Amino acid sequence: YAYGRIKLGRFFGVSAGVVFLIGKTASASAAALTIGLYVWPEQSKLVAFAAIGTVLLLNLRGIVRSTFVAGLMVIGVVAVLAVFALVAVTRAPQVSGADAVFDGPDSAIALLAASALIFVAFAGYARITVLGEEVRNPSRVIPAAVALSFVIVTIVYTVIAFVVWIAASEGIAIAPAALAGIAEAVGGDALAGAITIAAVLAAGAVLLSLIAGVGRTFYAMAAGGDAPRAFAAVSPTRSVPYRAEIAAALGAGVLVGFGGLTLALGVSAAMILTYYAIAHISALKIDRRPGAAGLLLATTPVVGLVGCTALVVAVIVAG
Repeated sequence: YAYGRIKLGRFFGVSAGVVFLIGKTASASAAALTIGLYVWPEQSKLVAFAAIGTVLLLNLRGIVRSTFVAGLMVIGVVAVLAVFALVAVTRAPQVSGADAVFDGPDSAIALLAASALIFVAFAGYARITVLGEEVRNPSRVIPAAVALSFVIVTIVYTVIAFVVWIAASEGIAIAPAALAGIAEAVGGDALAGAITIAAVLAAGAVLLSLIAGVGRTFYAMAAGGDAPRAFAAVSPTRSVPYRAEIAAALGAGVLVGFGGLTLALGVSAAMILTYYAIAHISALKIDRRPGAAGLLLATTPVVGLVGCTALVVAVIVAG
């Protein structure tokens, strides 16, 4: 939003802001549906609505998570996933039925579309950059933190993907709440319950931050004249942009009501990649430096723009 407005003009800035709001609202609906699929698969949308309502009430009361609490939640979730992965890899061959054929994408378009959906799961790294005013030596700490987060998340995702692949190859049915189904097959109700709690904590934390983030971005756009001024209202008692927060929650609820998890992830991927594309175009306007640094600065946005465009097209074509 800021880069597009500064480097390309108000139209591109506002466009980036709008697709950001749509994309992150879709991500919020995906997080809510994930909670529903793990808590009560038969009534996943009902649970998703309840989760959105609960998060909205927390946000309206000005309740936010501290970094300490967030850190404890992450440690707990990763610990449960580590136990799950160990049990699943060792027990899957013992509890499985006949070997299953684990088919991959049937075309290049399908592979790119799947890659776009996975991209959504990495998009949270940008949250680190907003802490620039709260850390010492941000020019060194922020880039290091972004790189480290990519390494850690990639390792976790790769391990869990490997576990799911092993389970599917051994004939274990992969349900919409994939990890809970695998956990029940290899470890019984106890492990499945732990996975469900971890999923609710992880998705709930994401939902809380997304609704708050969308609401505050909508508020900032309204205050800057790029969205209806009515949404710039702030609660006098808790300093919360309550109208924008309510609008964000309603938007997530609409997407939950009209579609499922795949649609929510598809919309989220297309919108997120679109505003990333605008960021790449903005980066092309940066003055070039001499030497290797200048060449890297000039080519990286081009590669990123081509990648974003290819993934968005794949999502649209794959439906």
